[in-house]
Amino acid sequence: QVQFVESGGGLVQPGGSLRLSCSASGSLPSVYIVGWYRQAPGKQRELVAHILRGSNIWYADSVKGRFTISRDYATNTTYLQMNSLKPEDTAVYYCNRFPWRPEYWGQGTQVTVSS
Repeated sequence: QVQFVESGGGLVQPGGSLRLSCSASGSLPSVYIVGWYRQAPGKQRELVAHILRGSNIWYADSVKGRFTISRDYATNTTYLQMNSLKPEDTAVYYCNRFPWRPEYWGQGTQVTVSS
């Protein structure tokens, strides 16, 4: 059974950057699409980006041009580089398969963008 563990969140000022990591324990087939999701207070969880291989990447319009998703197949780790952060990016960030599976949700990592 694969488990995802997210890390790298924190408090950052508007315009700042953070790099999130998603480590997958167990055997994660390389054919699985991995996605980053986020849930802001009072809002539904939303998909931010997903990746299969280097050329098979999707971003939500709200983060396009600011966030970069990447994946290291050797270490089963998926990253989300977040630049030019805005207060509206404040949320708990999760990784999961795409489409998501309920059994793969982890604890998430909190990202707070505030001055």
